[in-house]
Amino acid sequence: MSESTTLHVVTVFLGEGDTGGNPLGVFLGAPGLDAGTRQRIAADLGFSETVFVEDRGTGALCIHTPAVELPLAGHPLVGTSWLLRREGAGVDTLRPSAGDVATWAEGEHTWIRADPRWAPEFDTRRLASPADVDALTGGEKGVDLHAWAWEDEPAGRVRVRVFPDEMGIGEDEATGAAALRLGALLGRPLVIRQGVGSRIDVRPGPDGTIEVGGRCALLETREYPLD
Repeated sequence: MSESTTLHVVTVFLGEGDTGGNPLGVFLGAPGLDAGTRQRIAADLGFSETVFVEDRGTGALCIHTPAVELPLAGHPLVGTSWLLRREGAGVDTLRPSAGDVATWAEGEHTWIRADPRWAPEFDTRRLASPADVDALTGGEKGVDLHAWAWEDEPAGRVRVRVFPDEMGIGEDEATGAAALRLGALLGRPLVIRQGVGSRIDVRPGPDGTIEVGGRCALLETREYPLD
């Protein structure tokens, strides 16, 4: 008999007019899978990240890109927090392997608060203008490139594109981990416009933490074969 489990696909960091958003695969009911099986599934699905919730009650989970497992990533944590709350199993702490991450809702936004040093490192490059960011035609082999420029510095508005080649991703539509890093670098509230139209809100938290938030929506729910 074929074994399957439910896959939720959530879009995370929707922009104004519901543009953009980064699709995320979430398994709420497939605990105990070994790392190799999780990695195979993440590669098969092809989302920039896929989350495997180990325990709904404690918020324990694992995060995989198509190529690697990550100790922490922003859009998977925001999207999973939103989905758990939607399913009536909301938690105030998520537990990826990096450590405990606080999470909560404010209106339509779902937020996380984390130590930015836990986030994956990127080759972060400031460009002269948003047009220069838009003109990029791709990333670089073996480089997790994070390019940004001010759109409106007084207002804290930033244009961003991210090309995480080492993570097995061509271009990421919305990257919460890079937002954590940029928030720590700039030390002020930001509104990040990334990809084709995603929005990530960033602000300093207590004790050197950074808060990242955005809007989410459910794209689909389907059965996924495990064998």
